[in-house]
Amino acid sequence: MANFSERLRECRKSVNMRQEDAAQELGIQYSTYRRYEQGGTEPTISAAARIADYFGVTLDYLAGRADR
Repeated sequence: MANFSERLRECRKSVNMRQEDAAQELGIQYSTYRRYEQGGTEPTISAAARIADYFGVTLDYLAGRADR
């Protein structure tokens, strides 16, 4: 089962976006976004919901609980 960081990376790469650009679009610091993708930390529920909405996926998908 994929984890949040893997799914987040997959979403970003599917739209050919750099980490810096994703962070800017989501309104978070680049260092925070980078830690999300590296698995160093996970976002709050509200931040995860914003990320899911931005990439057009569900929270369950990001959490690795569902396929797209």
